[in-house]
Amino acid sequence: MKRNIALVAHDNRKKDLVEWAIHNQDILKDHKIYATGTTGKLISEVLTDVTRLKSGPLGGDQQLGALIAEGNIDFMIFFWDPMTNQPHDVDVKALLRMTVLYNVPTACNRSTADFLITSGLFNDEDYKPIVKDYSVYLNRDVEQE
Repeated sequence: MKRNIALVAHDNRKKDLVEWAIHNQDILKDHKIYATGTTGKLISEVLTDVTRLKSGPLGGDQQLGALIAEGNIDFMIFFWDPMTNQPHDVDVKALLRMTVLYNVPTACNRSTADFLITSGLFNDEDYKPIVKDYSVYLNRDVEQE
């Protein structure tokens, strides 16, 4: 089963993500990869089927969030840098919020990424993450001024 996988990394973690992709290229080559900005450029040197989005701070995080909201991302590997403030920290938080909201399996470090792609569920065609029903929220009464 071909999965849609998002690969994202902050500057100080790009090298780690590229090394991880090289180590796992036999698994990743069979899937569709989406990556933001420079990460996409670096990953496309290792993998062939890469859709490059804008750089995270220039809208790539929002593009990826939209893909998640539309149900077009199955997994996200996001090697984020916990030691460096990001100018687009709000966007990063929003992106991670979307993965939780839509129950997208997400790995933020190499160990978790390894566990995720080696899980028996990774290639299980019958496995579909359960997305919470937000109909009560969508149908709530909202006072108008």
